[in-house]
Order: sequence, then C-alpha cells, then structure tokens
Amino acid sequence: MTQTLTLTINGTKHDIELEDARPTLLDVLRERVGLTGTKKGCDRGQCGACTVLVDGRRINSCLALAMSHDGADITTIEGVADGDTLHPVQAAFIENDGFQCGYCTPGQIMSAIGLFSENGTANDPEQLREGMSGNICRCAAYAGITEALLDAQTRLSGKE
Repeated sequence: MTQTLTLTINGTKHDIELEDARPTLLDVLRERVGLTGTKKGCDRGQCGACTVLVDGRRINSCLALAMSHDGADITTIEGVADGDTLHPVQAAFIENDGFQCGYCTPGQIMSAIGLFSENGTANDPEQLREGMSGNICRCAAYAGITEALLDAQTRLSGKE
C-alpha cells in the first residue's frame, strides 16, 4: 500500500510516495529528495552528522521515521544560506576553521542553528560545548568549532 508523505523542505513542498512506512527521514531526504548535505554517520543517533531542523527543533534524522513527520517543515543544510550569502553560522565555521574533513560540518552547523534558536545566546564556551554534545567530530576540531560558535553568536546578535 502506497502512502503519500508531505514535507515542506527548505521552503518547498514535497509530496513523496512511500511504499513502506519504515524509511527514516534521513533516507527520504538523501535518496528520494536528493538532498545529500545531511550525512549518514553512525545511523544510530550517536554522532549528530544527520542533524536537521524539524519545525525549528533539531533532531537526528537517522532515528526519525519520515512518516511520523508528515506535514512538517524541515530545514537541511542546503536551506540555510540566502542565495550566495552564507548563514552567519556557516560563515563563522569557515572563518574559524570549525572543520577539518568536513563530514560532520553540516550536522554541526544545523545543531548550532537549532541551539541558538532554542536557547538564545550563551557566551560561555562550556555551555556551548554542552549544547553541542550530541555532535561528534572525528577529527577533533572542537577548538575551531567552539570559536566558530562564539563568532556566530556575535554575528547573529549584530555586534560584529
């Protein structure tokens, strides 16, 4: 039995036909919609590489059944820039070397955007690290990530 899943992804409505109710949101985004910026890391919800925003809240898309988010508003890494203008978090990651291999970077950026929207700003590096604890960087670029988060908060507050 085919079911129709309706998602608004990065501002565009998608009606997706699913033959099975079991695909994860991650697999639907990557394989059915073609948005491959969201990464499949551990496929167990432990690394955060698959972080997306669902109705403004960050989730691990590898753990979420797509059908359970029917009608949701999804934001992926492909939807955060404004044309050629990077989101302040993206720009801060680049300027502060908040990555090495880059595999975790989309999830890190999405998690940071979600963190700032959930909790506002916190200029304490320890609070930022705690807020990002669900995202693992295998290259251990944590110093650059923390600097990028502090820089991004300044950019988002307009106090550059």
